[in-house]
Amino acid sequence: MNVYEISHITDKLKNNTYPGRGIILGVTPDGRKKVCAYFIMGRSQNSRNRVFTETVDGICTEAFDPSLLQDPSLIIYHPVRMVGDVLICTNGDQTDTIAKAIMDGGTFEEALRTREFEPDGPNWTPRISGIVAEDGSYKLSILKSADAEGTACVRQFFEYPPMPGVGHFIHTYVTDGNPIPTFQGEPERVDISDDLDTYAGMLWTNLNSDNKVSLFVRYTDIETGEYEQLIVNDNT
Repeated sequence: MNVYEISHITDKLKNNTYPGRGIILGVTPDGRKKVCAYFIMGRSQNSRNRVFTETVDGICTEAFDPSLLQDPSLIIYHPVRMVGDVLICTNGDQTDTIAKAIMDGGTFEEALRTREFEPDGPNWTPRISGIVAEDGSYKLSILKSADAEGTACVRQFFEYPPMPGVGHFIHTYVTDGNPIPTFQGEPERVDISDDLDTYAGMLWTNLNSDNKVSLFVRYTDIETGEYEQLIVNDNT
């Protein structure tokens, strides 16, 4: 077993009907750019009725058709926000919790110790979060239920140095199911492409066509801080 094996991102996605929501953080093979990708999927009409929209400091989710919006509590949020030179990416309103903590001089870990998994039993959807520093180093976290009843929260944190061509992928679910099985283990080592359009295309093409909703990808030059990004929405 090669514990340092780097999987192709398409192999992680193409045969998985429902990884749920996913975060990929990493660095391009030339070592020049830090990469953040985030996607959402949906099984219900309420979850599928969404788009990513650009904001001043990142992106937010919005209802594609406001007349179809039901409960917004777990589907409308800011997945990506910048606080100074720090990029935050999450699958829920814990983005704002992390942002406030950083602005107040706190840390990623301190912020997430005040939160837990989503209250949507029996799935108990994990809260996944990532943060990228100015130098390209990054952290990932998952908050998940300790048991099938949702009686306690397990909080796991992972910290990575910037390694050219290497990314780490964490997603909310193993695959589809009823209830949906929670992600297990460490974030998965995956490859990163030098080109934003190529990488975004691979991600979008290999997400399940029946369940994919939106994708965000940003490439940021580590030296200059300049970035380019792409948003893809199934609802157009």
